[in-house]
Amino acid sequence: MKWTNIIALTLVIIGALNWGLIGFLNFDLVTTLFNGSLFWVARVIFALVGLAGVWCLTMYHAVGQEEMRMSTQ
Repeated sequence: MKWTNIIALTLVIIGALNWGLIGFLNFDLVTTLFNGSLFWVARVIFALVGLAGVWCLTMYHAVGQEEMRMSTQ
C-alpha cells in the first residue's frame, strides 16, 4: 500500500471517529482539542480530512481490480 493511501486512510478514520463522537455524544473532539487561539489547527485538520476523503475515492478503482483478479484465479 502506498504511503499516501495510508495517510489518507488514517485521516479518514480520524474524521469518521470525530463524526461518530458528534453524532452519538454531541462532542467535537478536534474542535475541543484546538479551541481558542489554535482554532486554525482544527480547520487545517478538517481540510486535510476532506482532502483525504477525496483521495480515498481513488481507492474504489483498486477494489474493482482486486475483485477481477480474484475471479480469474
